[in-house]
Amino acid sequence: MNAPDPTQTSFDVVVAGCGVAGLSSAVAAAETGARVAVLERATRDDRGGQSRYTEAYLRMKSLTEVTDDFETHLAENGSGSIDPELVEEAVSSHRSSIARALSLADPAVIERFSGAAGDTIAWLQGLGARFDFLPTQFLTSSQPRLLPVGGGQALVDVLAARAEALGVTFFYETAAQDLVMDERGEVVGLRAIGRDNARLTLQGEVVIACGGFEGNAEMMTRYIGPRSVYLRPVCKGAYYNRGEGIRMALDIGAATSGDFGSYHAEPVDPRSGVSEPSVFIFPYGILVNRDGERFTDEAPGSVDAHYEPVTRRIYEQRGGTAWTILDAQHLRIPNYRLGIRTDKQPVVADSIAALSAKIGVPSQRLQATVDAYNAACPEGEWRPLEVDGLATRNLTPPKSNWARPLNEGPFHAYPIISANVFTFGGLKVDESARVVNAQGDAIPGLYAAGETVGMYYGNYTGATSVLKGLVFGRIAGGVAAARRSKP
Repeated sequence: MNAPDPTQTSFDVVVAGCGVAGLSSAVAAAETGARVAVLERATRDDRGGQSRYTEAYLRMKSLTEVTDDFETHLAENGSGSIDPELVEEAVSSHRSSIARALSLADPAVIERFSGAAGDTIAWLQGLGARFDFLPTQFLTSSQPRLLPVGGGQALVDVLAARAEALGVTFFYETAAQDLVMDERGEVVGLRAIGRDNARLTLQGEVVIACGGFEGNAEMMTRYIGPRSVYLRPVCKGAYYNRGEGIRMALDIGAATSGDFGSYHAEPVDPRSGVSEPSVFIFPYGILVNRDGERFTDEAPGSVDAHYEPVTRRIYEQRGGTAWTILDAQHLRIPNYRLGIRTDKQPVVADSIAALSAKIGVPSQRLQATVDAYNAACPEGEWRPLEVDGLATRNLTPPKSNWARPLNEGPFHAYPIISANVFTFGGLKVDESARVVNAQGDAIPGLYAAGETVGMYYGNYTGATSVLKGLVFGRIAGGVAAARRSKP
């Protein structure tokens, strides 16, 4: 462990954040011989932020190639409602400052992301990380997922060990607060706060990699809205993400990107205290709100591609809560337990009436909902491990796949709320991970990576967030170190 020297305040690169984005930045910079400092709000034992809790799915079809839809999906979900002429101008020529600073995913950034993914995986393998196509929690999927063996914790361990070996200095229980600029408008360091309200100022190129704002109730209410009280971070590491990195860059004129009013939604069991207690088995039953009524198509297609919009509908319900109702047939789905990560047992009863009493849903209303659903289910072969097209008839809302009557006891129910995996809104960067200002120009000395960078609008491109942190973290660290080394 490299304990900080209280007299050393000057570094080549200062990194705020100790997840995979921050650690990738630190290692990439230190590999060039740069003197690097990493600030981490948590203790050494808890370092890693959300990265240490995630399984770290990577949207790659091989160790060297991203999936075929990678760039297309990111581009299609890369902006909100923007004047199409300005979008075309931004994509084609970057002629005006308005176009350069538009809050949309820059095509050059997406292209760099895609192109650098394979090299980043090879770099991590060289550090000792291992990758494989392992089973996921998705019983049906539209795209392959490469996983690090040991999940995000393994990536944190490998990168942190390499950083320590290279002499990176870690400031634990320390959080960045403000950026320091010189008279030329260049970022030359940051101010931070440690234990017992200790204040320190560190000099160097700055990489902001301290996540989004899902752990900050004030920012959640300001941007997501008052109903964000019904959301909760998906894991304990997310509570450390309080938005200072985004705020301090905005304070000096940084441009934004990503949807500040949205977040990555995942269906979880609110009874559970484990990290990411997801419930992905709902497509095989029905979802009802507290009034016992269905409110969405539970199965528009493969669960990996559609769980987020379904979860957003759950968030819209009274109390932000729904119940998935299943019958005994789901127990015969091969490996069905993969789709249930909660450590809590389902509520079980021999009849719908008995189940409704246990879960506090109006009995007559729930029975009528189940009866209407059962009557709308067609004859046909039920194929639970593929999109089977077995859809309801004359039912609103419809169910597009796996529509089979719920008529075999015992009946099971899981409560579901929407977890906030990470917030979408963040800073705009160029393809070199340099933060740009409201005029679209790079802010000298300032870089960003991970979820501090905004990229997503409306719908998350699954299995890209960890990869984004790794790719742009590495880019940021290398570019920052190279600039610092110039005379």
